[in-house]
Amino acid sequence: MFLSYDETLKNMLKAVPKWRVKERVPLSGAFGRVLAVDVRAEAACPEFATASMDGYACKAADLKEGAMLKVVGALPAGSEPSVAVGAGECVKTFTGSLMSEGADTLLPIENVTAEGDGIWVDKPVSAGFAVRAVGESYEEGELLLSRGAELGFSEIALLAELGLSWIDVLARPRVGILSTGSEICDLGARKSRKSQIYSSNNVAIATLVRSLGCEALMLPVVADNVTALKEAIEGAIASCDFLVTTGGVSVGDFDFMRDFVKSRGELLVDKAAIKPGRHIKVAKMEGKFIFALPGFAYSSAVTFLLYFREFLAAMLGTGRGYRFKAVLANDYAKKSPFEECSAATLVNENGTLKISTQGMKRGSSAIISNLNKNAVLLVCPQNRADGLKAGEIVEFIQI
Repeated sequence: MFLSYDETLKNMLKAVPKWRVKERVPLSGAFGRVLAVDVRAEAACPEFATASMDGYACKAADLKEGAMLKVVGALPAGSEPSVAVGAGECVKTFTGSLMSEGADTLLPIENVTAEGDGIWVDKPVSAGFAVRAVGESYEEGELLLSRGAELGFSEIALLAELGLSWIDVLARPRVGILSTGSEICDLGARKSRKSQIYSSNNVAIATLVRSLGCEALMLPVVADNVTALKEAIEGAIASCDFLVTTGGVSVGDFDFMRDFVKSRGELLVDKAAIKPGRHIKVAKMEGKFIFALPGFAYSSAVTFLLYFREFLAAMLGTGRGYRFKAVLANDYAKKSPFEECSAATLVNENGTLKISTQGMKRGSSAIISNLNKNAVLLVCPQNRADGLKAGEIVEFIQI
């Protein structure tokens, strides 16, 4: 019996632990990392009223067209205000400078005519103009970033603004990647028979693992041998946080990975009504998780995205979503009774996002090149036996 993708995903996510391993890294090396703590503002920003442009700090009550104000000082950015502004007075003030005591408005340089030690108001402005109020960016004690936030350039800029040089992030999970199969030839080795193919699954999965902020440990390829497979898995479980395998999960006589995870692990996912990858297995073994993916290149990549990526997002608490909507550009004929994930391309046509499967090869689950050129995965639900029609709003998965 094949459970639906949503059912298997729900069953797996119930078992997801919270990742609590932290490390402290310099801010310069924090890009792409996941925040391990909440970050709150220790002070308001700005902490004091600040000029947002060049001009004259003055009182709004004095700003009438044709009025003359006496310039009683100048205040470059970085200087401390030393002169208070009284009625009919102003202080020449520059972008980023603190506002002088008594001033509540910044009159732009372009709005005045300077003459001697005074200025004439050519064009008044409203009270508070060009003044950054205390707490405009954030208030003291405000939650600025939550645990699970992924640190991009703006988050790092914010942390730098707070004066932080080091930050606590979640340590990178260590993911072992193991390709299995007697037909697999490791990269750099010489093929000994025509039936062999070079291993690409482990390279693809390792690249995906790193793109998700994990450490990837590529293990040597293992042939279809029960003893060798057992030793490889036990070694990986001992040294890695998670293990992703490819191959050996179907119904063949030499699909030993299937039997191993069933006999040694607590199965969280045992097949799913999806194409490709319906024989996927996810198991828990000795407190670690094993993701046993199909051996075909396209299948292994798709099932990795459908299961391991979702597992990781839930574990790290990033809350990242990968499903979006677009308008289908061409009819899509369904080829199986399962939920299908087919390679597709996105095109922006006059502001409308359209998705197309034209030009993609649907012959087998081995065609990894279908995922080239920023492809996405078109989702055809299990209950759509007649497929999808052009013009429909459909779901796709970002890769």
